[in-house]
Order: sequence, then structure tokens, then C-alpha cells
Amino acid sequence: MAKLKKLKPLHYLLIGVVLLFVFALIGKKAGWIGKGEFTRVVVEKAEKRTIIETVLANGKIQPETEVKLSSEISGEIVGLYVKEGDSVVKGQLLARVNPELVLAAIDRGEAAINNAKAQLGTARARYNQLKATFDNNIKPSFDRNAKLYKDKVISPAEYDMSKASYEAGLQDIEAMKQSIIAAEYTVKSAEAGQKEAREQLSRTNIYAPISGIVTKLSVEVGERVVGTIQMAGTEMIRIADLNRMEAQVDVSESDVVRVSLHDSVIIEVDAYPGKKFKGIVREIANSSNSSLAGLADQVTNFAVKITLLNGSYADLTAKKRYPFRPGMSTSVEILTNRAENVLTVPIASVTVRAYDADGKMVNEREKGEETEEAPSNEEENASDKAKKAGGSLEEVLFVYEQGKVFARKVKTGLQDDRYIEIVSGISDSSQVIAAPFSAISKKLKDDMKVEKVDKDKLFDK
Repeated sequence: MAKLKKLKPLHYLLIGVVLLFVFALIGKKAGWIGKGEFTRVVVEKAEKRTIIETVLANGKIQPETEVKLSSEISGEIVGLYVKEGDSVVKGQLLARVNPELVLAAIDRGEAAINNAKAQLGTARARYNQLKATFDNNIKPSFDRNAKLYKDKVISPAEYDMSKASYEAGLQDIEAMKQSIIAAEYTVKSAEAGQKEAREQLSRTNIYAPISGIVTKLSVEVGERVVGTIQMAGTEMIRIADLNRMEAQVDVSESDVVRVSLHDSVIIEVDAYPGKKFKGIVREIANSSNSSLAGLADQVTNFAVKITLLNGSYADLTAKKRYPFRPGMSTSVEILTNRAENVLTVPIASVTVRAYDADGKMVNEREKGEETEEAPSNEEENASDKAKKAGGSLEEVLFVYEQGKVFARKVKTGLQDDRYIEIVSGISDSSQVIAAPFSAISKKLKDDMKVEKVDKDKLFDK
């Protein structure tokens, strides 16, 4: 009996350890042990808002009308009558190229005209001489011989010789007529060359084709320029109408299909931080301006031109006539679509999850979890899981109800930089999970318990 009494506490201890072990196993399986902390989430109510879909792009400020001037004549600049920033009017003389070579060409042309006219006069005199010989000698002689031959007074041989002289005379006259015509064309050609030379002389003067501001002056007096007649030519002056400015931006191929003519635009210019200007889409390029970012990557953008509305920067023009300068950097927000009074949730609330063929969500494996079918070092994305389960990918969000979250399949519509439209799947009274995105995209499961916290306490320990 004594021995039993001594061993009794040990028995109790062993029994207690076994009970604790069994309780731990049951508790872990039931979720009582090891999961005392639930996933912390931020909840936000789905509300009706106005959604404005936008396309963002960057580019430069440019004048709507800008003219680049080059000389058509090669030579030395002997006169430059404007400075950069000057205001000019249409037809104003801007610069002059040395005209000496053109003047020499005019003199040569004048001499060529006189020479051609002299040749024409010679041809006409020669024609008159041949015509007189034919009319006064050859033709009367042939007429007499023809009559004598008819009366059988002369032989056929004499008649044939007279006829040959007559026909040769006719051909000489016709040849001289053609020589006169050729000489007349030579005169016209020389006169045309002279006209061209005089036109070239006028083009040694560079005139303003439009009224505007000299925005760039690329040459100085004494420099030599290449004329556009021979090749591309040397750019000398740029003139722009700074009263009408535009933003020229590059829009990616995935976004340009959403941009339409006359869309409203909000414009920000780096030179005026904090200010926003208004504009309208004026032109959308039909062809891309592709550029190679590397050997393999290709960036395809389309140029979009946006007219700045003068009224949106009237306060700037009151202080400075031309507040914008060509080449200023700008970023724009093109308002492509608008939906009013639609049900919306934060963009981060919507994620994509895989569903199997039975319509059940295929949950992501937690870190460190291993199964016989999937070792812990194997990674599968949502698309792979959906294919493996014979299902599909669905847009979902998680609704909060009484300490739990429930997955809801939804259809989305327009979105802006913060909210996205929910076309179907939830009601406007739903409480949706808004953060953290890591939990929304991977951790949360249907009918899962969570801890609701304020946004500022989400990451507090």
C-alpha cells in the first residue's frame, strides 16, 4: 500500500501529460492552438461614386504652327536682320544670302537671250533669201520647162532636171522654216533661264512666311549655308505662333485605342508646379513612332496633339505675354470616359483567383506547407492552378461579415487611380476588404476568420 501511495503522483503526472498532448493535437486540428492571431484587415464600404477613366502620358509643349526656314540658295550670309525672340510679321525681310553668283547667272542669261535672238534673225533672213530665189528664178523656170515639155519642145531629161531643182527649192524653204521655229524656241529657252535666274536672285532674300516670334536662330552673318535645291539644306530660322500652343505627347499602343478626338485633358507643365491647365485632343497619329529600347524590346507609341485652351492660363498671360516656350516638359491626363453614380470599391480590393471545375476557389499554399502532390519548393501561379483544376480565373473581392470574409465573384468596369466600378457581384451596402493587398491577393480564403482594424493600426504589432 505504501508503494502504491508513492507512485500515485507519478501516475497523475503521466496522465496529465497524455491529456495535454491529446488536447494539443485536437486543438491544433480544430484551430484553437497555433492560430490565435487572425489576419488583420482594413474594411471599407462599397459606395456610389463618379468614375473618370484617364490615360496618362508625357511629352513636350510645342506651338501649333512652327515654320523652319532654310535658304534655297547656297552661299554666304551677308545680312541677318532679326534676333532670337523678335516679333516678325508675314513678308518681313529676315536674312540675305550673297547674290553675286546669281547676278553672274543673270548676265549669262541676258547674253544667251541676245545670242538666240540674233540666230533667229539670221534664220529669218536666210528664209527670205531662199524664198525670193525660189519665187523669182526656180519656180518661173520650172513653169516654162513644163510648158515646153508639154509641147514636146524639150527632152524629158531637161524637164526632169528642172523639176528636181524646183522640188529642192521647196525643201530648202521648208527646212529654213523649221530653223526659224528652232531659233524661236531657243529664244524662249534663254528667256526662261533668265526668268529662273531672276527668281533665284529673289530667293537670296529670306522673308517671313507667317507672323510670329523668332524662336530659334541657328546662323550668324558670315556663315555659309547649303541650299535646299541641292539637298536638305541648312536650317537658319524658326518662326512660331506662340498664341496657340499644344502639348505633343506619346501614348502607348495599349492606351491610344481609348483616346478620342475632342477628349478633355488636364495638363501639367513642369515650369509651373502646382498649376493645372485645360486642353482638348486635336489630333491622333495613325502611324506609330516605334523606338527600340534594346535589341529585343520595342516600345510602340502614338503621337497625340493636345490644344491648350487659352482661358486656362489667362492669369499667366496677364503677367507674361507668352508664358510657354517650345520644348517645355509636360505630363497630361486624358479623360477618356466617365461613369456617374456607379458602385465602386478601392482598386486594391479586387484580385484574381483560380477556381476549379466545380466552382470552388483554389487556395494558394501557405509558405512552408508541403503535400505529397506538391513539394514546398514548387511554385504555381493562379493561372497554372486554374488549368490544373480544369477551371478558370475569376475577378473576386472579399466581403466582411461578422468577423469573417467571403469571396464574391464580380464584374468590373471603369476605373480611375483609386477606385474601380463594380458592375455586378455585390450590393452598395457591402463591407469589402481594402487592405492589405498581400492578404487580398493570396492569404484570404472563403469563410475565413479575420481581425478588423483601422487603417492606421494595420501594421502595428
